[in-house]
Amino acid sequence: MVAIDVLNDLWHNCHMGAELLSYFKQDFKDGTVIEAVVWKVPKDKERSHGFKYRLHFGKLDGTCITRYDNEKGKGDHRHIGKREEVYQFISLEKLLNDFKQDVRKYRKRVK
Repeated sequence: MVAIDVLNDLWHNCHMGAELLSYFKQDFKDGTVIEAVVWKVPKDKERSHGFKYRLHFGKLDGTCITRYDNEKGKGDHRHIGKREEVYQFISLEKLLNDFKQDVRKYRKRVK
């Protein structure tokens, strides 16, 4: 399913004038993974800030620990485990800092 989502994103981005700003992926020895991707996109009603993003921290088996994203139709939001909540996008810097803070909180709890 992940491969299909990636292909859908690539197709969608090719047709909406997106510019890949950053992609990062790292697997950790404890069985977790961080994958972060940010595109610069034309501003529109759903993405008035001009970014499309997916910041994922989870287990290698696909389990979501925390994820921030803004897929079409849902707007800016984050997932904490299975819970989903609205996220107030202020800036790209704040988004990345909030994501890092959530990852740090999780890592402190499991130590």
